Amino acid sequence: MLNTSFLHKQQTQFLKTAGAALFGLGIWQLLACIVQWTRGIPFPTPFDCLLSLQGLLNGSLFLDFTIYEHTLASCLRWFIGFNIAFGAGVLYAFAAFCFSFFRALSMPTVEVLQLIPGLAWVPVVILLFGLGPTATLAIIVFTTFPVIAISTFMGFSNVDTDHVRVGRMCGYGFWGIFKSIYFPAALPHILSGTRIAMGTSWRVLVAAEMVVGSGQGLGFAIIQSRWTMDYASSFACIVIIALIGLALERFVFVPLEQHTIKRWKPADEN
Repeated sequence: MLNTSFLHKQQTQFLKTAGAALFGLGIWQLLACIVQWTRGIPFPTPFDCLLSLQGLLNGSLFLDFTIYEHTLASCLRWFIGFNIAFGAGVLYAFAAFCFSFFRALSMPTVEVLQLIPGLAWVPVVILLFGLGPTATLAIIVFTTFPVIAISTFMGFSNVDTDHVRVGRMCGYGFWGIFKSIYFPAALPHILSGTRIAMGTSWRVLVAAEMVVGSGQGLGFAIIQSRWTMDYASSFACIVIIALIGLALERFVFVPLEQHTIKRWKPADEN
């Protein structure tokens, strides 16, 4: 009975996923037909993109590099920039929570930073770092840091003070209370902020590579394809970008969120 129910659930999930994919591909194909019919422009279809993607995956060069080299360059920049922003955001949130004067002095600035679109940092980073990978990393950090900082600080701030008092009565010191009370309470906010920051940083990475990139990366490849008119390959890069983002969401953050809920869920809810 259990196996039957599990199989039925898996089949239902597969049908939903397949239906959503076919719907998206149908819209894409319809759009390509409309553009070709109304404007006479060869708009890449899903099949054209598939053929181009197959060639790229087989090792064909795209702007002097393979698609694997472009993808690796983008992923490496994103990983470095995101981790710098995450570490700085968590450290800032902890300091702001512990020191009220520092929080009052700095939090308005962090809140303003959150309102600035990623590409608005382009002239700033060009003045600071010039064109190249460092400028791309800086845009990722400037855009992602306030999201992590504010969400983490909100997590620390929403801790039940009764739990803190109980921890002190049990003899816990500062680090014991932080590990046993503050961190579990803040973890849902940290995960939510990280999830949002991941999407934000991945999007701004591609946009930054288009503007301040230097020779490699998926964003750079997409924007430069306008000169070679290789739009099918640029669409293939867009598909790769979407698949990487989907993989991070489905295979990293969803399992992490489920594990967190299972690990820290109150005993009376188990």
